Amino acid sequence: MLRILTRNWWVLASRGVWAVLFGLAALIWPRITLIALAILFGAFAFVDGVFAIVSAIRAARERTRWWPFLVEGVVGIGIGVLTIIWPGLTALVLLYLVAVWAALTGIFRIVAAVKLRREIEREWLLILSGALSLVFAFLLLAFPTSGAVAVVWIIGVYALIVGSLLLVLAFRLRRLKKRLEATA
Repeated sequence: MLRILTRNWWVLASRGVWAVLFGLAALIWPRITLIALAILFGAFAFVDGVFAIVSAIRAARERTRWWPFLVEGVVGIGIGVLTIIWPGLTALVLLYLVAVWAALTGIFRIVAAVKLRREIEREWLLILSGALSLVFAFLLLAFPTSGAVAVVWIIGVYALIVGSLLLVLAFRLRRLKKRLEATA
């Protein structure tokens, strides 16, 4: 699995960039309509899911544990498509979709990190990313009546933090790849 992650560090970096861009858009335009937010979130979840499936395919080729990436990808794509198909969903339904997506993403990131524990150091970045996803899901479920602007800000901050963590992890994997290539 380490070989796959180091060789494909750019996949994590791409996911991180998408998350950061989504987070910035949500913070810069906090008064966007629910439909625009739904479409932005749907695109983000869809793209994130595609990149997770790319990771699953590459892991399967290497005959390593691939299913957490696949499940995360299918969930992301499914939530993304549903959100784009029905952008007029009420704020509460959208809130629950985002919370379910964040919870499932968090669980699968933690599962992947536990599996990586034996292969790389500092897998805590992926664990922290997953834990933040779970905290984010809990906050959305605990305060469902908060205003749309507050939800936009929470989503934006969450995406910025998780995206930044994924970028840090990606570039650590890139450095590790270069070290491994130099010793090979």
